[in-house]
Amino acid sequence: MTAAPAGQPCGQTTRPPAHRILVIKLGALGDMVQALGPMAAIREHHPDAHITALTTAPYEAFLRASGYVDDIWLDARPRWSQPGVWLELRTQLRAAGFQRVYDLQTSGRSSLYFHLLWPDPRPEWSGIARGCSHPHANPDRDRMHTLERQADQLFAAGIAHVPDVDLSWADADTRRFDLTEPICLMAPGGAPHRPAKRWHADRYTALSRNLAALGVTPVLLGATAETGLLSSIARACPAARNLCGETTFFDLTALARRAAGAVGNDTGPMHLLAAAGCPCTVLFSRESDPTLCAPRGPAVTIVQRPDLQDLSASDVMSALQEIAPGLPPLTSG
Repeated sequence: MTAAPAGQPCGQTTRPPAHRILVIKLGALGDMVQALGPMAAIREHHPDAHITALTTAPYEAFLRASGYVDDIWLDARPRWSQPGVWLELRTQLRAAGFQRVYDLQTSGRSSLYFHLLWPDPRPEWSGIARGCSHPHANPDRDRMHTLERQADQLFAAGIAHVPDVDLSWADADTRRFDLTEPICLMAPGGAPHRPAKRWHADRYTALSRNLAALGVTPVLLGATAETGLLSSIARACPAARNLCGETTFFDLTALARRAAGAVGNDTGPMHLLAAAGCPCTVLFSRESDPTLCAPRGPAVTIVQRPDLQDLSASDVMSALQEIAPGLPPLTSG
């Protein structure tokens, strides 16, 4: 459970008479997963409200299934060269008559949407936009883990309790993949513009071969943009199952419940697997700070090295063994 700060919530301490609520969360996947607890808290705080989520296309079906929102708007993310699109967004926001907005994206873009609603009257607004009614003004916000930062933001808006992420509603039939258990999920990808966040494909290959030798099926997960990376690992380890581009978010949560464990870089799917309860070993380099953004779940261990290439397959397997004792021990690195 994410604890609220000590003291009493400032501002409104009873449910405000808000009938139309907007929640802004545009992405990316890891951030979206970590926003699900706050969304559940907003739903609980406004049980009779009509709640709309402003998001992007990859998350539409996922948020619709959550039960936390009643409607989905897709953000076109207009460029400055598209004044007509900006005007349409402004008209849509003003016409909706929202009483309160929870900006969980808290970016320059989402804060701009607050100013887009000028002149007053503007809705109550929880976020970091200058002049908003419920600002998250904690000077330490940029040094807080995402979950604690969002809980603190909602606390300032009168919501004292934010639950853990609950993915019990997200499920799928994964029998079509015809996987031989036990399985170990792997997420070798990550942001293409930050290659230092990735453990090398050769190390994932070595780990896959070691797991396969012990009777564990390595299952490779990733988006279509990572086809080349995952295909290279699968070619080098024929026992691995390559599900690149074949899985939905619902599939990932279902596979997480079947898996003996998971290994991956600091990348979005690991947040989903961890929150679904899979024992996860997440690899961090100097490129990102786990104190600010590490996946959270009931069984997560972080392995960090300045350079991930200093990690061997046996290093990572040993770390996974500590939280996934059902996996057979690794005998060679």
